[in-house]
Amino acid sequence: MENVISMKRVRKEFNKNVALQNLSFSVKKGEIFGFLGPNGAGKTTAIKILTSQLIPTSGEVLVLDKNLYVEKFNEFRDIGILSDNNGLYERLTVKDNLMLLAEINKVNEKDIDYVLECMNMLKYKNIVIKKLSKGMKQRVMLMQAVLHRPKLLFLDEPTSSLDPGTVLEIHKFLRKINHEGTTIFLTTHNMEEADKLCDRVAFLNNGEIVEIGKPEELKLKYASDEIKIKLKDEDKLITVKNNKEGAENIQSWMKNGRVLSIHSSEPSLEEIFLHLTGREL
Repeated sequence: MENVISMKRVRKEFNKNVALQNLSFSVKKGEIFGFLGPNGAGKTTAIKILTSQLIPTSGEVLVLDKNLYVEKFNEFRDIGILSDNNGLYERLTVKDNLMLLAEINKVNEKDIDYVLECMNMLKYKNIVIKKLSKGMKQRVMLMQAVLHRPKLLFLDEPTSSLDPGTVLEIHKFLRKINHEGTTIFLTTHNMEEADKLCDRVAFLNNGEIVEIGKPEELKLKYASDEIKIKLKDEDKLITVKNNKEGAENIQSWMKNGRVLSIHSSEPSLEEIFLHLTGREL
């Protein structure tokens, strides 16, 4: 099974409002795949369709080689989901919350200690949820989503509004479980996060995919053909074309010891999205 997710010509309407239109893409086994776009672009709608929480108006959806809406789907044991809905019991401890899911999914208690250790939460395991910060609660919900070692993990804005320290811990944990074999489908409007984490990304705008590819390849594809040079005795940066004439100018300045710095014009993912859609995130 090369692809764990496949959507073909998927459309979703709410009354007369179109949330997704002609959505087609696939996610390969072992990838961290980023589904990127601003609020209202259709990211959460797509995740809800992929996890059987919504039925598409039309199109084909395959998850783990199963058609969600034609075949009987018994693969939820192999899926983990983290959404923006807090599914925690506030009066129970961190470990008790994990134990509840462990019993349902027949997970060994040692796996609870494993995820607690991976997320640096062992010392908080006996603290009741209501006493935890938002970032700590997010860690617990992520642990719930991966406790049963899913083959495929869906994350809907997993680090939204979290402090930088918590974000780093979550990123480290996601890389670890991905290395151990979990494919990750991540929605976010944080392009910097996607650039750091994702093997491939898709840009979603008004329910349509406008571009898809590896972050480094997209940045090369949309890079400017200009190079900016900082020279001695010049207040402003000098711009030259990335061609033979520009190279000769740079070589001449370097021979004369005038070059202080050279800057290529590689765009960020956010700049590429703005270029493609005219919208900022």
